Amino acid sequence: MRLWTLHPRYLDSRGLVALWREALLAQAVLGGHTRGYTRHPQLRRFRDAPSPMAAIASYLRAVQAEAAARAYRFDASKIVAEESAAPIAATRGQLGYEWEHLVAKLRLRDAAWLEQFDTLSRPEPHPLFHLVAGPVADWEVARPHGPPGAAG
Repeated sequence: MRLWTLHPRYLDSRGLVALWREALLAQAVLGGHTRGYTRHPQLRRFRDAPSPMAAIASYLRAVQAEAAARAYRFDASKIVAEESAAPIAATRGQLGYEWEHLVAKLRLRDAAWLEQFDTLSRPEPHPLFHLVAGPVADWEVARPHGPPGAAG
């Protein structure tokens, strides 16, 4: 499960579809509707929010909005909570780590998509997150990015 801190605009079509599915799974986990993934570390920041269901709903709404902007039909009725969440703090270190991770993935699977971000110096976070100073999050299973084809 990868619930990106990055804005969904940076994801290629495959990544955006995967994010939608994974965020819907996270919603089910947070709502107590599945037994799997209940201890997944990326859910911690949602669980720590004042309203976990509002947080994942806000997350999903931004993913759905990006999909709609690309003329994809992600079913917004699958978003359970109607309320919105206050922004969640995310560190610049986490965002940077994820950017490197995504760039490595896109080099392998969709280099043409990645080209549009060649001049990008600082990626934006997902609208649910606001950036603060800090390293990679302690819940992240950080690993160095190896050569093309490396796991990740």
